[in-house]
Amino acid sequence: MDAQNSAKVNTRKRRKEAPGPNGAAEEDGIPSKTPRCAVGLREPAPFSDEIEVDFSKPYVRVTMEEASRGTCERPVRVYADGIFDLFHSGHARALMQAKNLFPNTYLIVGVMNENERYDAVQHCRYVDEVVRNAPWTLTPEFLAEHRIDFVAHDDIPYSSAGSDDVYKHIKEAGMFAPTQRTEGISTSDIITRIVRDYDVYARRNLQRGYTAKELNVSFINEKKYHLQERVDKVKKKVKDVEEKSKEFVQKVEEKSIDLIQKWEEKSREFIGSFLEMFGPEGALKHMLKEGKGRMLQAISPKQSPSSSPTRERSPSPSFRWPFSGKTSPPSSPTNLSRHKAAAYDISEDEED
Repeated sequence: MDAQNSAKVNTRKRRKEAPGPNGAAEEDGIPSKTPRCAVGLREPAPFSDEIEVDFSKPYVRVTMEEASRGTCERPVRVYADGIFDLFHSGHARALMQAKNLFPNTYLIVGVMNENERYDAVQHCRYVDEVVRNAPWTLTPEFLAEHRIDFVAHDDIPYSSAGSDDVYKHIKEAGMFAPTQRTEGISTSDIITRIVRDYDVYARRNLQRGYTAKELNVSFINEKKYHLQERVDKVKKKVKDVEEKSKEFVQKVEEKSIDLIQKWEEKSREFIGSFLEMFGPEGALKHMLKEGKGRMLQAISPKQSPSSSPTRERSPSPSFRWPFSGKTSPPSSPTNLSRHKAAAYDISEDEED
């Protein structure tokens, strides 16, 4: 228990004394970081004929057990060859596998005669040495000259004149270390794509300024490619016009929908305001009723109150009928008041 407590105290002291980069220590579950370093090589791999070899030391081949355990005093020299006419990621992965076959590996790569292939393999980070003009079949003299311990290659048989597998004697000698091919990419696949899309690549390079002679294109094919290029430009213009017209039609439809909606809203507002003004219970009818009432009040005479004394009016001139020759006798005041009342009733009927 005391040891556990002391250990806890020590870990706490370490956390306080030596915190990590963000205020935490390794005890908190954050792994310690390795210092930054450059992993890639700074120079391309040298050629085998440019390296000085000490032939005074005897060449003793390393066994597979010694190479796997990593108990050798020197690096294990592994040889891998290939055509590498189109160097791609599959080649790099194969060389990476050859480099990682043993804990301490010196990788020698044999390249068939082509300067571009040399340059591509030289700049692969896994390569330590490049052999120019590598042979197709590995002889014992070649293996002894380059002090090769093992040969790394995929396990697919490669036939040559008089042999079904050029690596058969290497396998029988126990010097063969197989590697795995990368699925989905190979030189044959790349060449197949180039042949399949030859017209596309030829047209593209003609546009970039290469001549038909440099591309080994005939006069008729050159004119055909130019004509196809013009047709493609016309198609592209037509396609652009179609897309622009579609966008224009879509915008017009959107605007027309907005206009229709606005017209419907305005028409509803107009119909509502019209009904409010001219409808059966509209404001105009109320205005007419109010105006009629005011006119009737203005036209009709005001009746005097009953308590006020009656005034005697002068008798009106006698009414003479147009077809009677006699004059009517003067009416009495009582008859006069009756005639006035009758005249008032007639005026109200006429107004109605």
